[in-house]
Amino acid sequence: MMGAVVDVGAIALLEHLPAMVFVFCFGACVGSFLNVVVYRLPAGMSVISPPSRCSTCGVRLRFFRENVPILGWFLVGGKCRTCGERVSAQYMIIEVIVALLFLGLYVILFTRPGAAWWGEIGGPWWRVNAFARAWPAYFALAFLLSALLAMTLIDARTFTIPIEIPNFVTGAAFILLPLQALLPRRDHFRQDWPFLGTDWPWALAAIGAMAGVCVAAVLLTTRRLPRSFADYAEYVKEGDALAVYPHARREMKWEILFLLPVMVGGVVGWWTARWTGLSGAPGEFLQALSGAFLGYLAGGAIVWGVRIAGTFGFGREAMGMGDVHLLAAVGAVLGPVEPLLIFFAAPFSGILWVAMAPILGRFVRVFHRQLPFGPHLAVATLLVMLGRPWIEKGFAWWGIPLPARGFVTASPAP
Repeated sequence: MMGAVVDVGAIALLEHLPAMVFVFCFGACVGSFLNVVVYRLPAGMSVISPPSRCSTCGVRLRFFRENVPILGWFLVGGKCRTCGERVSAQYMIIEVIVALLFLGLYVILFTRPGAAWWGEIGGPWWRVNAFARAWPAYFALAFLLSALLAMTLIDARTFTIPIEIPNFVTGAAFILLPLQALLPRRDHFRQDWPFLGTDWPWALAAIGAMAGVCVAAVLLTTRRLPRSFADYAEYVKEGDALAVYPHARREMKWEILFLLPVMVGGVVGWWTARWTGLSGAPGEFLQALSGAFLGYLAGGAIVWGVRIAGTFGFGREAMGMGDVHLLAAVGAVLGPVEPLLIFFAAPFSGILWVAMAPILGRFVRVFHRQLPFGPHLAVATLLVMLGRPWIEKGFAWWGIPLPARGFVTASPAP
């Protein structure tokens, strides 16, 4: 009997082994690119050109030796082949971390040996469809996790989040999730869809609000709408306290004006569905797209609303726009419910960091540093993703059921 169990487990492992090797190697390549992103974006450099090279002597790294993810650092002995300058092990460590993130996500979603606890996290949809049919949704989640790592590393060092990173995650969600809805799948019920679907009012509200985002962005780009804090450098020099800027409340009017077309578009979309009496629900493609839109809007609205209210209340800039884009990107992938859970979970990460700092700071210097809110949002995102089944049970125990995932099959009568 024991041998039979082992044989079954070995067969299951062999079935997953090719995909697991692929996602591990792909994750290592993504980690190699993240090293470039983390180093170059804060410095205002292109992540594409010039090709990777030694930061000391400038020699270009060879693809089949120095530039091989993970192994490349060992092949050169952690030193530049030309000048002999030591290459930080951080590059290799980040590649390993991202590779393990991709592999761990695959294991959680697509495997469930025995009664493993992680089987509840993803749900049966992932295992029924397997990686071959669910790869777009998998990569949307994997790109989110790797981007959160990059944003954490940059934000912890510079207290800024380059907008290119959350914008990439958002764009990937807007493409990959609707693509997933178009691919043939093994869905026993439409409710098996592991994201939140939308009925017609919410779908049109999300589409209308995103149209408002585009209008506001055009107005900002063409300078018909001024950017907030445009004169920040005139008042706050490098190294000065943030509170030195005297006109934070004044600048909120420009941000409220930016949000006005978004709110108008959402209201128009919602009432259009109501007035026209649309029945039923949109198709799966439109539900997936509008669900990503709705999550993006919800995530951004939570932080932006706190930013505006806090700035009016305290007279100085409350929270950064990087946090707005970060949580908006999280919502684009995970949906509109998770950002609210993440926002309220993030302060507990901050409390834990402060509590651990006096002890762990004796051994690891990084604990001596204060962290901005972005890394705590990233930690909370990971915790909510892993703990979603138990969070749902906790809310249900209090009589507050969270919205069920899955495509909407019918809309309430208007």
